[in-house]
Amino acid sequence: MIDLENLIKDAPEREPDLPLPTLEEQKRIAAELKALEEKGELTPEILEKYFGGKTSH
Repeated sequence: MIDLENLIKDAPEREPDLPLPTLEEQKRIAAELKALEEKGELTPEILEKYFGGKTSH
């Protein structure tokens, strides 16, 4: 049987979860990304900014 206490103790530390943006912030972000996509300016770096776990937008 697996000893859960040892499993948890040996687990790697993880970063705390980031809070989800509000619905209004999500709509603003979606509009920004859609506008960039339409102009052909949506890059992996921009996507990383929003979906790469960074705390600032």
